[in-house]
Amino acid sequence: MEAIIFIGLQAVGKSSLYREKFINSHIRINLDMLKTRHREKILFNACLEAKQSLVIDNTNPTIEDRKRYIIPAQEKGFKIIGYYFKSNLKECKIRNRKRKNSIPLVGLLATYKKLQIPSYTEGFEQLYYVSIGENNSFIIEEWNAV
Repeated sequence: MEAIIFIGLQAVGKSSLYREKFINSHIRINLDMLKTRHREKILFNACLEAKQSLVIDNTNPTIEDRKRYIIPAQEKGFKIIGYYFKSNLKECKIRNRKRKNSIPLVGLLATYKKLQIPSYTEGFEQLYYVSIGENNSFIIEEWNAV
């Protein structure tokens, strides 16, 4: 059982990575889709109770944001894995403009200002660094704390 937490700006490729790597094995929990924290909590708790691997596909910019998932998932015996997406603001702005449902620039900038680098001390058992390579392919590397 895995609880995977994505961390990064809007339009950085989080949902695309989910579709490419986890769609057939992990339930996607995403506020854009669920609309409210209440619905998100219901689905999250259902996954924990069912021992169903999941991906938290939100920005999760702060330690506090991530804690709401890490602590309950740890208590249920899930392996906690983080994927930190390289958040180049200029590239995210460009990708955001191309999205069907782009978010207002003020939202992107607010997330950028709050973004905190994850660390193992939060409870992650594994951390990965994700960047976008040629042809929009994902480059996933083992975490190297800087």
